[in-house]
Amino acid sequence: MRHQMKLFKEPFFRIKEKRKIIEVRLFDEKRQKVSIGDEIEFSWIDNPEEKVLVRVVGLSRFKTFKDLYSSFHYSLFGHPHGTTLNEQLKDIMECYSKENEEKYGSLAIHIELI
Repeated sequence: MRHQMKLFKEPFFRIKEKRKIIEVRLFDEKRQKVSIGDEIEFSWIDNPEEKVLVRVVGLSRFKTFKDLYSSFHYSLFGHPHGTTLNEQLKDIMECYSKENEEKYGSLAIHIELI
């Protein structure tokens, strides 16, 4: 199955440059349909014609984003050297509300570029 998702500039290019191998999302209804072996076509939100295709090689589910980010080294998300847990949480909470985090939990999607 192929899924469509959008990304902001930095995470899009981190995936494209093979610096990001874990994508973080809510475990909402859309992401509950993602399975290992599926493909995800990411489009750059500012230029939807620019796309990158990945294969899902693993899924890790967590109750909170804090639990998720605490379980993996920051470099796996393509974050720069020295990125702190608080910086990671601040960034992700600009995309998702605390209410949705509590409702759905979080998902680490392990990916490889195709």
